[in-house]
Amino acid sequence: MKAVRREPVDTTPVWIMRQAGRYLPEYMAVRNKVTFIELCKTPELACEVTVTARNILGTDAAILFADLLPILEPMGIDLEYVKGKGPVIHNPLQESGAVDRLTALESVDVLDYVFQAVRLIRSELPSDIPLLGFAGAPFTLASYCIEGGGSKNYVHTKKLMYNDIGAWNALMSKLVDSVSIYLKAQIDAGCQAVQVFDSWAGCLSPADYQQYVLPHTKRLIESVQDHAPVINFLTGNPALLPLQRQAGGTVMGVDWRIQLNDAWDIFGAEFAVQGNLDPVSIYAELPVLKERIKAVLDSVKGRNGHIFNLGHGVMPDMSPEHVKAVVDYVHELGASS
Repeated sequence: MKAVRREPVDTTPVWIMRQAGRYLPEYMAVRNKVTFIELCKTPELACEVTVTARNILGTDAAILFADLLPILEPMGIDLEYVKGKGPVIHNPLQESGAVDRLTALESVDVLDYVFQAVRLIRSELPSDIPLLGFAGAPFTLASYCIEGGGSKNYVHTKKLMYNDIGAWNALMSKLVDSVSIYLKAQIDAGCQAVQVFDSWAGCLSPADYQQYVLPHTKRLIESVQDHAPVINFLTGNPALLPLQRQAGGTVMGVDWRIQLNDAWDIFGAEFAVQGNLDPVSIYAELPVLKERIKAVLDSVKGRNGHIFNLGHGVMPDMSPEHVKAVVDYVHELGASS
């Protein structure tokens, strides 16, 4: 939290996206007993995998074990997690007038399992370890709703954006309203900061992001940031960084497709910055991995407000020992930064 506030720290803090995940045997021991969605919706189990991963790795924050998409279910989306395929939406918003089927949440009581998990996790974490909440950004959630799952080219999403701006803005507004109360409820339950994941916005040109996404993401972040710091994480397209800055946030999350110091120059010294090791670096031999971590730290040496992270999440077949080494190397090398 000192780094979030751009205060001096004794070493660079680090947490890792997907730090509770399939690469950890301890996670799989829990996951093999239940379905993914059952794990997300059982507070005691979500607490267990969150806290266990933090303790094993020694990271400086825990991130709530949850998923981006269950918020869509009470809004009218038929969501299923299919083994080997991931999330599938059976009623995507593709026909004319489909956006009218989506209902903005006026209450998040139906998602109380998330807030129960937050309270349990907060009670089990050391007092000096922050708990991070999170949600999907409006564009990423909208794309899931429209495409029905993952996409390579986002044809259906962009068709709606380009051809029916009224429906697009209505969809985005419903998502902003719903995610805003969801994130604030996570904060009320005990999260010290929250991250907004725009995992798919990198498919957009700067002009399209500015017209179709920026006003909505900005409204979301402004609605939350007085309650707790917001990490604005956008991946896939460094050309969007100046617009990411306009969208706001306390911390700017950056992937590996740009040098971290160059990204920070774009954002400006008033922001803390999070990132940005390429996750594939974890497959490297340990001496190479250490050098790659050092290069990231060296690029922002002397600046307050750096939170080390990967440029996206840990992959399922990564070595747990190498993931632990990332944390150890950041703490060792960051102490001299």
